Amino acid sequence: MSNTTQKHRNFVAEPMGNKPVTDLAGVGEVLGCRLENQGFDKASVVLGQFLVLKKNKELFQDWMKDVCGASSKQSSDCYQCLSDWCDEFL
Repeated sequence: MSNTTQKHRNFVAEPMGNKPVTDLAGVGEVLGCRLENQGFDKASVVLGQFLVLKKNKELFQDWMKDVCGASSKQSSDCYQCLSDWCDEFL
């Protein structure tokens, strides 16, 4: 994980709890607001969708693009953040 952001490292370093969706790597205020408007207000809700999509990167990135207009980089960062979190805690 040497090329990850501090935001990514912070997220992966501890249990998810009740973290807001904007704590996910790749999700800033704009994407966070779009996700919240679609009912994805917490990081754990996005994790649920990630798991429903069977941790499939392509499906997850397509979902993020459709739901909140995420770019390839944003959705890839978010995917990697959730994937690394799962490796650590699931």
